[in-house]
Amino acid sequence: AKWCPHCVRTVEYLKRKNIEFKYHEIEDMPGDIVQKVIDANGGDDWVVPTFEYMGKWREGKFFKEDELERDLKNMGVI
Repeated sequence: AKWCPHCVRTVEYLKRKNIEFKYHEIEDMPGDIVQKVIDANGGDDWVVPTFEYMGKWREGKFFKEDELERDLKNMGVI
């Protein structure tokens, strides 16, 4: 979400590391996509930034560069 500081920092990180990604504004997504994000975050509500890569999901978290990098490695992104 463009208003989310953790999303902004995550996007900056991905750009700085030259990691290819597609950005989707959650509030503009159709209901079925929002539901997938809700499900990835435990089924209560959507949380951002949430990632999906090759069927693997990373729930929304506060931006912590070392944690994000570890999670992206575990997902096979980097």
